[in-house]
Amino acid sequence: MGGFIPLADASRQPAGSPVVTRGIIVVNVLVFFLELAGGETFVKQWSVIPADIAAGRHWITVLTAMFMHAGWLHIIGNMVFLWAFGPEIEEAMGRFRYLIFYLLSGLVASLAQVVAMPSSTVPNLGASGAIAGVMGAFLITYPRDQIRTLVLFGWFARITFIPAALLIGVWFVIQLFSEIGAVASVQSGGVAYMAHVGGFVFGAITAKPFERFLRGAESEI
Repeated sequence: MGGFIPLADASRQPAGSPVVTRGIIVVNVLVFFLELAGGETFVKQWSVIPADIAAGRHWITVLTAMFMHAGWLHIIGNMVFLWAFGPEIEEAMGRFRYLIFYLLSGLVASLAQVVAMPSSTVPNLGASGAIAGVMGAFLITYPRDQIRTLVLFGWFARITFIPAALLIGVWFVIQLFSEIGAVASVQSGGVAYMAHVGGFVFGAITAKPFERFLRGAESEI
């Protein structure tokens, strides 16, 4: 078994404090503790069930589900990825626009999963789709940045530096091919790969417009 865990952008440091990214992490942690307290009933109530959305019911879950997680490894992994890529995109877009961008990425990701499997009754939850949007934006904005990454292969573990374009590109290809192979078994649960793909594509397409809007506003001041 192997894998990689991005830790931080080694090529740049945001000039200001990533307030929104920190806030998103805090909200995710708080909601996770609500899940632990509320149990399965809470999870079913606030997760996205594609069949319900397709039938025009429980639309609020498209928003709430992006702050929920299936377990400790799920939330820790997602928050590590968000912390690795979020601060730089927050600075590039500005705090308010970054927050809107993040929420839209999560919404598009959830809807992509619904479109792919409209009859599924499996609950979908997690920040992965929104974070995929952040990663898509990072790929477009800072493709040459070196990402400090923990590489795992069996018992081997090493911290190395990997170009963002390579790291995120490999991640996206894995999601794309996992989705192709997961279609037949999606009803049994697992990872909502189409949400990852949808969020990523949205982030890559809209990154520059969000950033240009910020620079245009600053030039008018």
